Amino acid sequence: MSGRQESRLAELEARIGYEFKNRELLREALTHGSALDGVKSKRRSYDRLEFLGDRVLALIVADRLLREHVDEAEGEIAPRFNTLVNRRACADAARAAGLGEAVVLSSSEEAHGGRAKQTILADICESVIGALYLDAGFDGARAFVERFWGNAFDEENTSARDAKTALQEWAAAKKCSLSYAVIEQSGPDHAPHFVIEARVGAFAPERGEGGSKREAQRAAAAAFLRRQGVDA
Repeated sequence: MSGRQESRLAELEARIGYEFKNRELLREALTHGSALDGVKSKRRSYDRLEFLGDRVLALIVADRLLREHVDEAEGEIAPRFNTLVNRRACADAARAAGLGEAVVLSSSEEAHGGRAKQTILADICESVIGALYLDAGFDGARAFVERFWGNAFDEENTSARDAKTALQEWAAAKKCSLSYAVIEQSGPDHAPHFVIEARVGAFAPERGEGGSKREAQRAAAAAFLRRQGVDA
């Protein structure tokens, strides 16, 4: 590891406010697969830590949403969750933390703007969360999310409500029809539960659940957009 890279690691630790006990975890979390192409090394890319970090992030966000929205049904919380756990949100957090400055890339990937690519930034964000979880525990990972998601937890209250509008616009741009179908309705009249399917043209449908048709439609729209890689 070059002195310059070691310096970048130290600068990154200062930015995120945490010094790793096992810095190898941080090195792995910042290593893009392109940096290892054709190189005989025991080093690994960030893929495994990204896999872990994705799950840890989901738990952190779900835990906070459940605590902050104690009176809401799952169908209302799901769109909020989808707004906070997606590539755009992760890439924004990565930019706020300056993760792109420390990522290890091949010279070719760097020449093609790899440090600024949303996909790489999102992946690196999740891998760093995974590394923090292993080195500092759940609270350490949560501190990172709380800090670098910034005001996103407040802003999601508005954006989560816009999933149906976003899907309508997306479908119109694709010149596809959009409809919602009730797949299942259960529960008593005072506490119904709906499962609704969002159907867009020839695309595979996506389901959402909620305590009202509107909530379930919103959840289905958000789930559909997320599967297509579109942020509501």
